[in-house]
Formats: sequence, C-alpha cells, structure tokens
Amino acid sequence: MPTVKHKPLPIMTDFLRPGMRLGVAVSGGADSVALLRRFAELWQEFGLVLTVLHVHHGIRGIEANEDAVFVEQLAESLSLRFLRRDVDTLDRAEGEGETIEEAARKLRYAWFEDLLAKGALDAVLTAHTLDDQAETVLLKLLRGAWTEGLAGIFPVVERTGGLILRPLLRTRRLEIEAWLKQINQPWREDSTNTDALYTRNRIRHNLLPILAEYNPQIVAQLGQIASIARDEDSYWHKELERFLPSLLLPGRAVRGGGRGTSTNPNEASVAMEVEKLRSLPLALRRRVLRAAAEQIGCVLNFDQTELLLAMSVQKAGKRESLTAEIHAERTPRELRLVRLATEEDSEDLPEYEVPIPGEVVADTFGFRMVTYVGDSCEFSPAKLRVYRAGDRVRLRYSSGLKRIKEVLERMRVPTEQRKRWPVLEWQGEIVWVRGAAIESYAGTAAGLKIETKDLP
Repeated sequence: MPTVKHKPLPIMTDFLRPGMRLGVAVSGGADSVALLRRFAELWQEFGLVLTVLHVHHGIRGIEANEDAVFVEQLAESLSLRFLRRDVDTLDRAEGEGETIEEAARKLRYAWFEDLLAKGALDAVLTAHTLDDQAETVLLKLLRGAWTEGLAGIFPVVERTGGLILRPLLRTRRLEIEAWLKQINQPWREDSTNTDALYTRNRIRHNLLPILAEYNPQIVAQLGQIASIARDEDSYWHKELERFLPSLLLPGRAVRGGGRGTSTNPNEASVAMEVEKLRSLPLALRRRVLRAAAEQIGCVLNFDQTELLLAMSVQKAGKRESLTAEIHAERTPRELRLVRLATEEDSEDLPEYEVPIPGEVVADTFGFRMVTYVGDSCEFSPAKLRVYRAGDRVRLRYSSGLKRIKEVLERMRVPTEQRKRWPVLEWQGEIVWVRGAAIESYAGTAAGLKIETKDLP
C-alpha cells in the first residue's frame, strides 16, 4: 500500500470495526475512485479486508470497456482483489419494462446484496456524496414527500447478511476532485452524467446552481435537512410504537360494551377516540391518522390527512370517502376508518402487493407488472386488484373524476370481463387501469411509471 503524505480526505468511519471485509463499489468516476483510495489508506489502521467491485453494465460501448480496465488496473496497483460482474442492462430494461438507469441500479445492487447474503462480505461501500444527498432531497421535495422522504439517502442500510455503507455522504464532490488532483490520481468521466434527459442531471446542472445564487451553502443545508428528517422520523416512529396501542381500537363499539368486527376478510376497520386524538400535538395526530389508515391498507396523502383532522373536530354524523373502498365516519365518540367489501366483488380473486419501485408476477391477470420512479427512491407498496364499484379515476386530458365503470364502458370492455379488470391502488388513489390513460396526484408527484408484459 502507498505511504500517505497528503492531507486525508474526510470520511465517516464510525461504522467501521476491526477486521471488516468490505467491498468497495468502484465505477471509475471521481467519487468511487476517491472512496477506494481513501480506504486503501485505512486498511492497516482498522485491519480491513478490501475487495474492489466493478459492474460492467453492457452499455456505453468502448467507454465502459475502458472504465472496467481502468478500475482493474487501479485495484492491481493497490494490491487488492478485483471482482467484476458483467450484466445486460438493455435486456433487463426491455424485458422488465424499466428505464436503463433503474435496470442498471437494480442489477448492481442485486449483486452487492447477493455477496452480502452469501457471507462473502460484511458490507459494501458506495460513493454517494453530499451533492448526491442534496439532489435526492430536492427530487423528493419536488414530488411532495413527507418527512420520511426528505431523509434522503441513508448512511447505513441493513441488508440480509450485511450492510450498505455511504462513507462520503458528508463530503462535497468538489472536495473529492480537489483531493484526487492533490494525490495525482486520475479518474474516468461518464458521458451520461451530462444528459439532460435524466431529472437528476437537470437538478444537478440547472436547479442547484440557481439555488446556490440565493444561498451558496444550499448543498450543505439540504444535507442537514436530510439528517434532521432521519432523526425526526426515527423519534416519531418510537413515539408511535408507544402511543398507538392505547389509541387504536379495532372494529366498532357495540351496546353493552366491547367491540364488534366483521368476519369478512375483505372488510376491516379501526377507530380512535376523538377526545384522546384531540389531546395530542398536531404532529403526532397526523402520524397517528396515517398509521391507523395503513392498518387497513390505505396510505394517506396530505389532503386526506387534513380531511381526517377536520373531521376529528366536527360534529358527529360526518362521513367522507377516502378511496373507493375506504371511508371515514365521525361518531359521537370516535373517528372510524372503514374498508368495505364492494358489491361487485363477486369473484374471489387474489390481490398482489406491488413494490414501488419493483415488480410482481400477477398470474391471475396474466402479466408481469413493473413499477419504477426513475431514481433511487423507495415508497410504500401498491395493491394490484380487480376494480370495484365506486372506484374513480382522472382520465388524462380531462377534468373531474370518472367512475371506472364508465371508463370501461367507453373502452367497450365486454361486461363479463369487467369484474376481472385489474387496477393499481396506491397512496389512496387508483394510479393505473389496464388499457386506460389516467393521471393521479400520487403518481405524478412520485414520477411513477408502470409497465406490464403478458406472461406466456
């Protein structure tokens, strides 16, 4: 290993322990090269065992081949083991209906997680920087994220068998490049990093420079927001675990005391005593309402949450629909959220949980569904099911909500097929109907895209 004669690049090391077997993900770009060089300096201090990991995505032709050779030679010069994984990103993207960026990310992390699960490594290091964090926070802010979304990129992520670690998450990209020049270490430039087709690139090259004119410390402050949001969300999660058992009641109150619940597996309800709910701070009330809705399969957006807050201080007798199958009731003592089985559910068809982003094979409907959001964001899952009476959607280029029954009539779907017609419900809205061009607030805010491919 080379002798260190320069000022070290500041990184986070509080998660290291002696003897860790670390895989360093190196693309050849400045950030990942700096990550590798810095940890090559730390191996003796911490007794680390380093392996260089490089993924050749099968795109960018000669440029990608040269990247792979560059990384292998760098690993060899540092006397480190080198592992290369070749993948066909274009084939994955086409076969799974993903963007090239999303397909590449999934293939890359699938390899990392496989190495961790097999016990080959204790952790994989990725070179996400403070600039990446700022871009991610802005992306999620523009899409209407709650505080958990503003937490951005986590410095430590637990995976089966090990960890994903981001030691450079507090380090600026300019600082990294200056350090590499100081130690005379070259790096590779990825030509796609300037492609304006990618939202992240537009934020990086267009939006952030404009914001920096108003506040030169905008990147650092967005990173601070992410740190605050992570800590806030962790605190409130623990508070919810403490409060929810005494606040949420199953079913509905019955005469003589006790609670009554439905025996229909498609029905569920949860209630909260209004006086107890009112006594809570507003921030906790919002989180309690969202947690209550999640127990019956509904992810509330901001407007739905505010509607429930208003109902909690209104007179009894108020009733509002949150989705086609979930409504809220205000009784004299309680605010109840109810999920009802609908009249048109004549066929007992399975429902599928669809990760966002991710994929699911829906045998019942005869297709594979893939969802993606274009960036490394993760959301609560959606539900793929048959359409139900009362489901409403907003057709693209039209105003107002339309009943799905009317939409299917316009599409001239045969009557016998309508009861098996698939829709995707997410964050309290129908965000996809097979064969229909629709829009939704949740889908638009998250940049959600949905693809299906018929099964053989």
